[in-house]
Parts: sequence; C-alpha cells; structure tokens
Amino acid sequence: MSYQALYRVWRPQRFDDVIGQDVITTTLKNAIITNQLSHAYLFAGPRGTGKTSAAKILAKAINCPNKQNGEPCNECDICKSITNGTLNDVIEIDAASNNGVEEIREVRDKAKYAPTEAEYKVYIIDEVHMLSTGAFNALLKTLEEPPAHVIFILATTEPQKIPATIISRVQRFDFRRITSKDILDRMEFILKQKNMDYDDNALKVIAKSAEGGMRDALSILDQVLSFGSDHVTYENALQVTGSVTKTVMTKYLYCVIQHDVKSALMNVQDILKEGKDASRFIEDLINYCQDILLYQQSPEMVESAELGIIDDDFKSLAKQINDQVIYKMINQLNDVQSQMRYTMHPDVYLDVLTVKLSSNYDIKNESNDDNAELKQQIQHLNEQVSSLNDQINQLNSGKIKQPTIEQQTVPKQRTEKINKTKVKTSNKGERVNLSKVYPVLDNATRENLNNLQNIWDELLQSLDVTQRAMMHVSKPVAASSNGVIVSFEYPFLFQKANSDTELSDALENGMDRILGYVPKIVFVPSDRWPEIRKDYLVNRKNNHKESENNNDSEHSTIEKNEEKHDNNVENNPDDSEIVKKAKDMFGDGIINLKND
Repeated sequence: MSYQALYRVWRPQRFDDVIGQDVITTTLKNAIITNQLSHAYLFAGPRGTGKTSAAKILAKAINCPNKQNGEPCNECDICKSITNGTLNDVIEIDAASNNGVEEIREVRDKAKYAPTEAEYKVYIIDEVHMLSTGAFNALLKTLEEPPAHVIFILATTEPQKIPATIISRVQRFDFRRITSKDILDRMEFILKQKNMDYDDNALKVIAKSAEGGMRDALSILDQVLSFGSDHVTYENALQVTGSVTKTVMTKYLYCVIQHDVKSALMNVQDILKEGKDASRFIEDLINYCQDILLYQQSPEMVESAELGIIDDDFKSLAKQINDQVIYKMINQLNDVQSQMRYTMHPDVYLDVLTVKLSSNYDIKNESNDDNAELKQQIQHLNEQVSSLNDQINQLNSGKIKQPTIEQQTVPKQRTEKINKTKVKTSNKGERVNLSKVYPVLDNATRENLNNLQNIWDELLQSLDVTQRAMMHVSKPVAASSNGVIVSFEYPFLFQKANSDTELSDALENGMDRILGYVPKIVFVPSDRWPEIRKDYLVNRKNNHKESENNNDSEHSTIEKNEEKHDNNVENNPDDSEIVKKAKDMFGDGIINLKND
C-alpha cells in the first residue's frame, strides 16, 4: 500500500479520539445514548479542528448496531464501510464544487428514499457556506420538514456566511482552536506509537506553528520527518516551518532598541541567508511582541501558551522595554506586513523597517520622552509650592506683612494649575473620551443593549483571528440606537483597540450587516466603567436639580421645607427621573437604591 499522510492514518475514529473538543463529543455521545438525535447539525470552526472527522464518527455511531456508550464499534461492516467511504447511505458532498441549485435539488429528491443498508441516511455537506443563495433556499425546505430517516451534518469554517434561516433549523456546535498543549500531547503519542525519537522543542515549534489546527500540525510533522529522514530535531522543525528562534528575535530586538542599526541589519541579512521567509519573520516578531506585553501583565499565561519555551533573555527584555514602545512596534510591523504581500523584494522592506525601528525607540524611557515637558512643569510647580509654604510660615511668624488681595490670587491660580496638572497626569494612562460616552448614555436603553448582546458572538465571528482575539475580553455595557459602549478587561488591550481604526471599521461593517444600522463604537476600560457610569448619573442629577431650582425660585420658603420634609420618590422628581434613566439603560436587576 502507498504511503498515507499522518493526518489520514491517525484520523479520529471514535469520539474519544477527537482532540480538544470534549464538550461537543460528550454532548453528541449523550444524544446517541438517550436517542435524542436532531435531524440537522452544524459543525463550525477553524480548519483542522475535527469537524469532518466528528461528522463521520457521528454517522457511524448512529448507524452502528454494536455501539457502546455512544461510540461506534469500528468493527462491523457498516462502520468499516463508512470509514472507507463506500457506504451508499452516508453521502459526503463538497459544497465548494457542488454549490448550485441543481445539485441541492438532487440531494432533496434522493433524501426521500429510505436507506438501503443503514438505519439512517446521512448527508455530510462540507464547506456549506459556499452554497449559492438559490441552493440554500432549495435546502431550506428539506431542513424544515425532513424525512424521519435522514440526518444532515453541515460543516463550515465561516458560519457568518450561512443564512440565519438555515442556522435556526440546526443544532450548532462551535469547534474551538486546539491548544498547543493538546497538539503537543497528540504528536508525542503518535511518535511513540511509531517508535521514533524526537526533540521536545521541535514538537513545541510545530505545535505553535499549527495555530490551533491538528491537521496542520500533523502535516508539518510529516514534512519534518521527510526532511530529517525520520529524525525530528529542533533545527529541522525551524527549517520546515520557516520560524526564527527566540534567541535570534531577542538579539534582533536588543539591537533595535539600543539603536544599533548596523548589527540589526546584519541580523536581518543572516536570517534571510538561512532561507527564512520574510513574512514569517514579521509574523514571529508580532507574536514575540505580543508575548512581551502579556508577560508584563501575566507571566503565567505566557509560560503556559509558549509551552515553557521562555529563556532568561526574554524575561530580561520584558522587564526593560516599555509597553508604549511595543505598541508602536506592533503598529509598524502590521503596516509592513500588509505592504509585503504585494512586493517581490521583501528584503528591502525588512531593511527599511529595521532602520525605522532602530531610529525611533529607546529601551526604557520612550514614554518619559513624551512626558519630559510635563515633568519639568511639575518640578517647577513644586518649587513654587515650596516657596509659597515658606511665605506662609513667615506670615504666621509675623516677619512679613499679609499679601494684598491681588497677591493672594497668584497662589490660588498656581494651586489650580497644580491640581489640573495632577488630574491630567493621573488620567494619562487610560484616556477615555467622555464627549463620546455621554451622548450614548443620554439615549441608551436596555432594549438596545440586549439586541447587541444577542448578536455579539456572531459579530466577533466576522472578524479576523487577530481582531477576534483582542475582542475576546470585551463586552458591550451600554447601547443606544446611535452608539455602543464596549468595555475591555485589560487596559493595554483597551489602548490598542482605541487606536485601531481597522478594528472599529470591521465592527461597524459587521453591525451594519447584522443589525441594519451602524452605531458609533466607544471603548472604555472595564475598571473605569463603574466610575464613568456613576459620574454620568450624578451629573445628570445635578443638572436637573439646577434646572428645578431655577424654575422653583418663586416658591415660598414654607413650600420648599414641606417638599424637603417628604422623602417619598413621588416628591423627588429629580431622583425618580435619574432612577428611571438608570433602569432604562442598565435594567432593574443591577439597580440598588439607597437613601443618603
């Protein structure tokens, strides 16, 4: 028999063999055990995460006469036929090449006939999002009123392209990306079964390069085995994946932030001479910068994601470099990555990028350069405050005369200037544009917020991988018909999202497609959101009180005292209105009234 690729040989044949999708496999097994099968399923998720494999296992499990605990026996004729793809009652259709109305009408017509060998006739439609609008309409009627002996399993990598009318008629299972740790464990198991030696770091490089796809990981492992004559070494893995070692990237970044342009350019030339892909080098640098940011916030998270491949040089660099430097680096790396897609001379872009990075950044005090003028002002104000304190002490001791009114205004102005400076400094880390937040809150309703929360997962699915990862720690907290406020759990991600116009455009385009209108998006850090919300409600209450006082200035003192004496909500229109506004925006469940 001819050689078969690893991902074909080691394709899962039982639910327990499917890696990283425990919730999905457990649900399907329980449905088979309790005989609660649906007539249609939708398996959605990134490539190589087990969608088609799970569909075949499900087809075997529901038709296997010897199934145990929801698992197929893989020994009977039906299981073997489905595994080999020879059973007439299990039909696989590639929607990418069979996406017309006629093909789906043929499926609809043949679905009426009873299965010949198995108990159920199963249709597995792969890449179902490629079907035309007419084909979806032809499939819709069958999904709405299916024959009792037919089960449809739809698989797709882009569920956002499937009409809502189809999704509402199926059970949807979202396959998530497989963690690098699970991929690593699976590759170790396979190599041990094949009695092959391997380098742990080599498998870690492959697991990281697979980006959550088990099939991709096994394909890369196949290449490494071929390249190294059945030897899996760290160097071979780097050669096949085109990756650059952490040591090389650390050395390159050290040269960049120390303004050593010559050494940085030499590093680039050495990398290209070794046959490394320029685009892959940029991608590795972006991931490396991301790891630095995350390590500064949560070292344990990075150590888990990088499978322990973190050396002392990386830790030292993460402690020394400023996060503002990393933000700017990532922006420039993204720009160059987009430009390199259309060039035949990537080495030129790498050289220009290296010169720019080496010329702009300081290893530790990038943000200090931006604040230099402010620090000088603060120092000058501190000196003035010290001088004023001396004058006050002299006044108290009677050594000098008390200053006149004109002289007293000077310290007051200086004090106000000091206070303003302090406020500006304290808020510099997380700038929130309240002029955009308050208009949204003025018209915010709970209904608008509920509508947005209901489509939030679908909206995130329309983003690319990088944007979806950033928005994973965000959620809408207030919404009106014209705007939405989105909070972020981590301040550094809030700052990054706030400056990412492409992310805002992608979100607005998604909402336009799903909701039919485009609300303006305002980002806020989650730890600041309660304070912002409280300040808004207090300001609204105070403004209303000022208006009421102006309108009621003609009332008598007795009437005002009577109103003040009555503590009921009906006699406090300012309180009732602000409570009503808060309930409209945030719902009754989270509003707690307390008397002052």
